[in-house]
Amino acid sequence: MIADTGVAQSMEPRTIMEIGSVARQTLEASDLPASPPTRKIIGICAPSKACAITRTVTFRLARESSIICLSLWFAISVLRCVRGGKPCDHILSRALASAARRAKAARMIETRKILLLAGSLEARRVAEALSAQAVLYDAWLSEAPRGAALLPQVPQLRRFAQAGDFEQAVHACGYRAVLDAGHGFDRAATRHAYLAARTLGLPFLRLERPAWSLADRRHWRRAADAAQACAMIGPGARVFCALGWDSLPDFAEFKGDVLKLRQTRRHARAAPYAFVQMVFGDPPFSVADEQKLFAELQIDTLVCRNIGGHASHSKLDAAAALGLEVIVVDRPAFPAGLPVVDNVQAALDWVAAL
Repeated sequence: MIADTGVAQSMEPRTIMEIGSVARQTLEASDLPASPPTRKIIGICAPSKACAITRTVTFRLARESSIICLSLWFAISVLRCVRGGKPCDHILSRALASAARRAKAARMIETRKILLLAGSLEARRVAEALSAQAVLYDAWLSEAPRGAALLPQVPQLRRFAQAGDFEQAVHACGYRAVLDAGHGFDRAATRHAYLAARTLGLPFLRLERPAWSLADRRHWRRAADAAQACAMIGPGARVFCALGWDSLPDFAEFKGDVLKLRQTRRHARAAPYAFVQMVFGDPPFSVADEQKLFAELQIDTLVCRNIGGHASHSKLDAAAALGLEVIVVDRPAFPAGLPVVDNVQAALDWVAAL
């Protein structure tokens, strides 16, 4: 609906500036007549679009939350009073032109995507929320996804050997922020992403679930990495290892009898050492499943990573029930100054505040 509007009898200059600030957020200086015959602001009723017209400037207000009902002749009259009766059309024109430029820049920012580093349950929850809120994002994975639970949109498989390569890729894609919700032990991706964000001046946040507490398992041992875990294993041990294929080089000096390596993807690769045997399986694994497996394999020692969460805790519960030796590898340290939250809602609040 288009109509002239009523106005108050007086208005402070600060109020006029505030009105201009609201309008500035939703300006577009295009797609409308360049030389309109009148000069007045036409009231709009959200979420409609309307034209605000002056002799020299035409703009459109299109934000759904905007409710602006003014007459430009009144604003000009007030400004003239403030300036002692002097004409002020040029002031208004400059203000509107500046507002249009800022609005264009703001729209460009809003259409840029967020980069989500995936590879965890929390990343999937974030992706689902972003999709539901129509927030634009790309999801990157450093390795092929596991299990049947997929992200709402197809992720990109991206691996980078150097931090500079990661930075170039982020810059080329024009992302406006980086949210790292990748695997807790993929610290290379976290370091690359954090350095890239700092160099490019982008907001960065790490989302990581809390680690498991071992306070009530005083006889369980902690290791800083796979190599230290290997050194803790004595002769004759039958070990179930859940550290992944990439950890095998750290077990070159293994003193035990056999190392059963869990693999969640089928493959035909030959193990690098004779003492390594593959154990293929499809997650999730229940406590009962793990107990049965450990008993069948005659396992006496469990080696795993402290990835936190409920889904992967079943092997620890099974080991406790069977009285196995347990060695838990701690997560690698974060880069200094890395901003971290430990829950999905905090990460979504951060995205909303961008």
